[in-house]
Amino acid sequence: MSFSRDDFEKALQQHSYEFSQGQLVRGKAFSYESDGALIDIGGKSSAFLPLQEASLSRTQPLTEVVPLGEEREFVIIREQNAEGQVTLSLRQLALNQLWDRLVAMQDTDETVRVRVSGTNRGGVTVDVDGLRGFIPRSHLIERENLDALVGKALTVTLLEVNPKAKKLVLSQRLASQAASLSQIAVGQLVDGKISSIRPFGVFVEFGGTSGLLHIKQISKNYVSSLDAVFQVGQSIRAVVIDLDDVKRRVSLSTQVLETYPGEMLENMAAVMAEAETRAQKLSISPSTPPE
Repeated sequence: MSFSRDDFEKALQQHSYEFSQGQLVRGKAFSYESDGALIDIGGKSSAFLPLQEASLSRTQPLTEVVPLGEEREFVIIREQNAEGQVTLSLRQLALNQLWDRLVAMQDTDETVRVRVSGTNRGGVTVDVDGLRGFIPRSHLIERENLDALVGKALTVTLLEVNPKAKKLVLSQRLASQAASLSQIAVGQLVDGKISSIRPFGVFVEFGGTSGLLHIKQISKNYVSSLDAVFQVGQSIRAVVIDLDDVKRRVSLSTQVLETYPGEMLENMAAVMAEAETRAQKLSISPSTPPE
């Protein structure tokens, strides 16, 4: 049987070439243009891959990203124009995959390396493999001279990953705390400084993290006024009595270093001076911290 031109046109009409934005298609590059590449995706017209949509990296040559004749997957970012040509993207496909990876990483508390790209009053903006992220000032280790951070690489953990809103919030402080916690053990003596005084106890900063010295863990005797015993910035030595890796909490005690009830209140200098020797004699269980 002969296959006439009319038969060929009818066959084309019966075949669906409808493409929609967001659709994944497979295709092969067959020609390079000054501003992109022409891709055969099996439609009536060739598809177009703009140069700026070829890769997350703006420096990689187009010939390396889409070699001629090599089939790969693309995403449609613009539907057919008057000539039936759709616009493709590899960059958007890579960003979608990156969002999926970050969502999975948030569930496992993994850390990522980012580079600071700019600053604003609230914190710093960062580049995360081509995505724009934000680190609030309160979640930075260096909170004063933000301009000095521009261009620097930071290790961060993920606070909020919202692909729909394109919102990516990160924390350097929590990543640092997590790393520090991995180096801390119950029974360990730490040297730190008091960062704040609260009605229920004092917070002590040490080794990139902080711990709580609860008012009941200061001395075996009753402490009536924390302000009368401590001041912000004061150096202090304390023993780790409990760790909560999930909540990233460290519980401290100086009570366990006392040789008699009230020694921390009457002769703190002696307790601090002999802290290392006294701590070596302790045997502390994280499940039953001293009262």
